[in-house]
Amino acid sequence: MNILILGSGGREHALAWATLQNPKCDKLIVAPGNAGIAQIAECASINTEDGGAVSEFASENNIDLIIIGPEAPLAAGVADTLREAGFAVFGPSAAAARLEASKSFTKEICDAANAPTASYGHFTDAEAAKAHVREQGAPIVVKADGLAAGKGVIIAETVAQAEEAIDDMFGGGFGAAGAEVVIEEFMTGEEASFFVLVDGEVCLPVGTAQDHKRVGDGDTGPNTGGMGAYSPAPIMTDEVTQKALDEIVRPTMAEMVRRGTPYQGVLYVGLMIENGQPRLVEYNVRFGDPECQVLMLRLGGQALDLMQACAEGRLADAQVTWADDHAMTVVLAAQGYPGAYEKGSEIKGLDKLPEDSAHMTFHAGTTAVDGKITATGGRVLNATARGATLAEAQERAYALVDAIDWPQGFCRRDIGWRAL
Repeated sequence: MNILILGSGGREHALAWATLQNPKCDKLIVAPGNAGIAQIAECASINTEDGGAVSEFASENNIDLIIIGPEAPLAAGVADTLREAGFAVFGPSAAAARLEASKSFTKEICDAANAPTASYGHFTDAEAAKAHVREQGAPIVVKADGLAAGKGVIIAETVAQAEEAIDDMFGGGFGAAGAEVVIEEFMTGEEASFFVLVDGEVCLPVGTAQDHKRVGDGDTGPNTGGMGAYSPAPIMTDEVTQKALDEIVRPTMAEMVRRGTPYQGVLYVGLMIENGQPRLVEYNVRFGDPECQVLMLRLGGQALDLMQACAEGRLADAQVTWADDHAMTVVLAAQGYPGAYEKGSEIKGLDKLPEDSAHMTFHAGTTAVDGKITATGGRVLNATARGATLAEAQERAYALVDAIDWPQGFCRRDIGWRAL
């Protein structure tokens, strides 16, 4: 098979690595890729949000399966264009991708499906939103309605903080994503990520994970795109997983079918769990980043079979085989992230790191300049490892971190602390 993956982050490096573990992969191209991906696959420079350009490239390269990594091409309708051109595509239509692209749409779907989630209000002007906050009190959650690269959610501890977040969003702080705002009840409990493949009809769970959103040790400081993750999530017991599937995922997917917009791809189900009862925090329409890195290290080559079955509507015949193990990834970020950070610093020591089924350092924001690997993003590397226990996976992941020579980078030193 000839396979094309769209994206350039750590998630896409992990997807590329897992795809290459499967012998049915003859040729792999990643667009645009990064410095780490370029070491294992061919990289191509195409506009991944231009469905016509992707379709033309895929035709020229005899591509059999297209895997769409990030949310932006999905929201832009790239999967629709490719399906119309006859390609097998892993990723939902633009209509189905609204589950991530619009928070208010998701709330509307949850209401119709009777899926347990936080109570909310949807606002198109700042004064009405502030009045709602004053009426509800704090803590309270303020969300930009649209896509904000994982950063459009503010957990306000006080009414003043919530009002400031509202002003920031309506004032353009999150671009077009903040033109509308959803304000939610603050849910207590423990958060977890649940990943389900859906082929329009069948829902197949493929794993659980927990990530650390805050920048500082002890889950302190501002929210980020994610500073590390581990899999499986201990709080996702068989009972909680079944409840999430029966009460949240399946009713949502049935409602999407009822509306004529069936979902096809991976559904990332963000959950808050309290007293054994899961409630929906959010849906994402792609693998989480950095959760994808731990899932792919544990799934290995079967990930390609599962994604292909999903794209071809054959999930009824698919099954997931899990090793009884654990995986952890630690994000190395540029100093200053999630605020302003410098680009272009050199990263040394990567060529000496082990690369096998238990150790992988996935690249997120890197480029190669004159044979040197340099940092180009906020989140730059994902030191990822497997172990028989979570403690062993943690020890191996931090051994990778400590072998990387990059003074301009930093990481959290406590990934997995809740579970451990």
